[in-house]
Amino acid sequence: MSAARLWVIVGATGTGKTRLSLDLAETLIATGRPAEIVNADAMQMYRGMDIGTAKVPVAERRGIAHHLFDVLAVTDEAAVADYQVAAREAITAIHARGADAVLVGGSGLYVSSVVHDFRFPPRDPAVRAGLEDELAQHGPGMLYGRLERLDPETAARVDPKNGRRIVRALEVIAQGAATHRAALPERPQRWHPRTTMIGAVIERRELVPLLDARVETMWADGLVAEAAALRARGLEEGVTARRAIGYAQALDQLHGHVTEAEAIAQTQALTRRYARRQVSWFRRYDGVTWVDARASSAADLARLPG
Repeated sequence: MSAARLWVIVGATGTGKTRLSLDLAETLIATGRPAEIVNADAMQMYRGMDIGTAKVPVAERRGIAHHLFDVLAVTDEAAVADYQVAAREAITAIHARGADAVLVGGSGLYVSSVVHDFRFPPRDPAVRAGLEDELAQHGPGMLYGRLERLDPETAARVDPKNGRRIVRALEVIAQGAATHRAALPERPQRWHPRTTMIGAVIERRELVPLLDARVETMWADGLVAEAAALRARGLEEGVTARRAIGYAQALDQLHGHVTEAEAIAQTQALTRRYARRQVSWFRRYDGVTWVDARASSAADLARLPG
């Protein structure tokens, strides 16, 4: 048997990545090549966040092993540096079992952290705590001004209202890094030598109505009830999970801040915007085979070189 491979399936939300990953893994298994799936969707790591993330139910995973799904509580903070370690460990273990790994997801930085040779600066809890205290007392404006003085290049790429990212950038600088961008090299090298990248794509004029319908289906399937149950588990205290598209709007609906129609419309607009950002992110990758997952052949994809 040839050396184990890393298959990577990327693309915007709603383009059929999940089904494509299952089809590919099933095809590999049928040809005598064991395969397991690794999640690269930040929000699918959270237990109980199922409807709003379109997480494939266990009963529909076709008996294929899945990794890094449902590994966080909604009160946990998701950190890409931690994910990178966990995902690479999972992939290495899969390869040690003589199987191929199929990494699938649309969280661009999460995918990149695994596929490319990114090195994230270490964390300093004491420095971070001090910066977070400043953020709580004064808001992001003062900290952003400091970031502009210390690292104008990073400041230009950070939303001035995104306190979390501003704090992280200043934390890195406080540890002696010249720039937060040091973690994201201009010309990243592939982490695994046998990597095959597949991109799922649907033309935007077709994708937009599909995304809008998908949001409506999530509400019909009980997203608000799911958010209510997760609120009882601390969703509103979570740093990352409570901001997830759909869940934030469902919480607003539960609080009476918006009507159902408004919550759905807001979620649709944010989902369309997110899909556009995903396309921009993944189009920068070299060596991606782009396919329409609705019409592609997993058998043909399984024969791609890598």
